[in-house]
This record gives sequence, C-alpha cells and structure tokens, in this order.
Amino acid sequence: MAKIQDILGGAVAVAKGMGITFREMLQPTITEDYPDGPALMQERYRGGHELQRDENGMEKCVACFLCAAACPSDCIYIEAAENTDQVRISGGERYAEVYNIDYTRCIFCGYCVEACPTDAITHGHSFENASYNTATLVMRKENMLVQIPAGVKPPVIQAPAAASHGH
Repeated sequence: MAKIQDILGGAVAVAKGMGITFREMLQPTITEDYPDGPALMQERYRGGHELQRDENGMEKCVACFLCAAACPSDCIYIEAAENTDQVRISGGERYAEVYNIDYTRCIFCGYCVEACPTDAITHGHSFENASYNTATLVMRKENMLVQIPAGVKPPVIQAPAAASHGH
C-alpha cells in the first residue's frame, strides 16, 4: 500500500510541475534587447558614482571627507583645496581638488552616498565598467562630475587683479 501511495504522490508532483510549466509557456516572453537597446535598470540600482552640481553649476562636494571615512573598503581618495574670491568651485569654504574612487576596491555598498551631507556623491546607472587594465578603474573627478545644467553659465574663474602702480 505504501508503494502505491508513493507512486501516486510522485505522479501528482509531476502533474503539478508540468501544469506550472505549461502555464508559463503560454505567458508572453520578456526579453531585454540589450546591447541593441537600452538596459533597463531598477530605480535603486547602484551603478557608477556621480559627483553632483547645484542649480548654479557649482560642485556640491565641500571636501568634508565623510564619504572616505564611511567607506569600508577605503577606496575613496580626496585632496581638498580652499575656495578663494578669484576661484570658487563649490558653495563651501573648500572643494575637492582631487576626488578618486578605486573601482578595483569599491563594493558599491552606498555608504559614501548615505554619509554625504550635501548629496554631492550619488550612484548613477552606468554599469559597463569592466576593463582589462586596472589603471582605468580608478575613477577621477573629471570622469564622475556631471555636466553643468543646461542654461547655466559655468562658474567664472577670475585671474587675480594686477597690482596697480601709482603714477
């Protein structure tokens, strides 16, 4: 009697599995057209980092180093410089003259994004970062900085005033 129950139980399991298979076969196929079409990313996807600008085109990063301190893989390197009256890069007292992220070490955890008080660093949706040369995996500020918003003039860098000579 136990063997008959085992056989019937197995037949029911096979019939149930085949029912699911046939039901899925009748559903429309969902296929992404990548690489011929754009890749579809979820909103929360953590892609390559982006350094943001404010509405005036100024860099949001004020070189506070909180992102580097929060990074568990120690992949963020920053060198700060002071804003002056002649050269104003960010809205704060300082700006990041050098901002590098080493993607050979980055684990895309998002702690840098959470730690940033000015929302200067965010995750974009870029994902094609593979390389045969590890030197190209160190993302520099120039690679991560977003474009100046349309219709906004870039910040003007003024030359220091020439010394006036009294005659």
